[in-house]
Amino acid sequence: MSADLLTTAPANGAQLCSSVPDLSLAEAAELAARLYGVAVKAELLTSERDQNFRLAAADGSSHLLKIINPSETDEVVELQTACLEHIARVAPTLPVPRVLRTLAGSDGDTITLSDGRRCAVRLLTYLEGVQAKNMPRSRAQRVQLGTHLAYLDLALGDFVHRAASHDLLWNVARADRLAHLIDEITGSERRDIVRHFMNRFASDVLPRLGGLRAQVIHNDYHLYNVLVASDQPEQVTGIIDFGDMVHAPLIGEVATGAAYQMADTPDPLAAAAEFVGAYHAVLPLLAEEQEIVTDLIATRHLITVLISEWRSRRYPENHAYIMRHNPAAWDALHMMADLSRDSARDRLLAGVRSGDI
Repeated sequence: MSADLLTTAPANGAQLCSSVPDLSLAEAAELAARLYGVAVKAELLTSERDQNFRLAAADGSSHLLKIINPSETDEVVELQTACLEHIARVAPTLPVPRVLRTLAGSDGDTITLSDGRRCAVRLLTYLEGVQAKNMPRSRAQRVQLGTHLAYLDLALGDFVHRAASHDLLWNVARADRLAHLIDEITGSERRDIVRHFMNRFASDVLPRLGGLRAQVIHNDYHLYNVLVASDQPEQVTGIIDFGDMVHAPLIGEVATGAAYQMADTPDPLAAAAEFVGAYHAVLPLLAEEQEIVTDLIATRHLITVLISEWRSRRYPENHAYIMRHNPAAWDALHMMADLSRDSARDRLLAGVRSGDI
């Protein structure tokens, strides 16, 4: 492999180069009993970096056991825990997981894997619902998703933590660090599209980011990380997976969430516009943020194709999961490449500027 994430991003490349923990179902159940005193049956859930188990108890209750990737530092694990506890205090109605205490009264513990690597362990409440990805899409759902993200960001507005500025490759504000992966993309046409959007980011977006509002953001608000009611797919029942949190420009949060609304819809920008308009109705976007939000949507798709194609070759056993957003990201990049920058921005902000959501 000619490009190595660790060569150009030593502080965070390990996040994508460290294999997932590999506990068995029996080991997960035993761990839950030993640390938390719960008798459960474990079920493995899909994940990219961590290992997650749904723990089902005899009384019908469920919990989420998270074995965090060994590459995560103690400070970043503490960041995730502190964030969830902060939300529980300041916005208790937001549907996010709650951190549960061990038998010893701590917010988690650590284990050593068979290969000697050390992992943090957390037990969380299990949120019921269906991933929005698996339910019908609608304007009403997009409005609710945009609204919930805005309220989440309001709750995080005063959250501070010493690890919040950690390095993260999925931060759209630092997409330029992935430029060395362009040559890893197969096909000259695809490489040209990726290079086009990377150049646009470097010249038109990156110089503006330093003066924008910034705070801790979820940074991974996609349709697999939002749960909805099975009988009411527009009703949000859960926001999960805070593993990509980072202190970054707030508009990057909006762009990331909007990017994932563009899949499986006849008018991708109109769908994204409904999401952005709903967010703006709760937490208004400033003029300078509106100017670059469409560029950052393209940047999120850019990051998706670069990281997913690199990582899927490194971990072929997890290919399907790693590549789940890749086809939609390519579709969006092709579509946006055919539009002028101004046209794409005006279509995306139609609801924001008219006040109609």
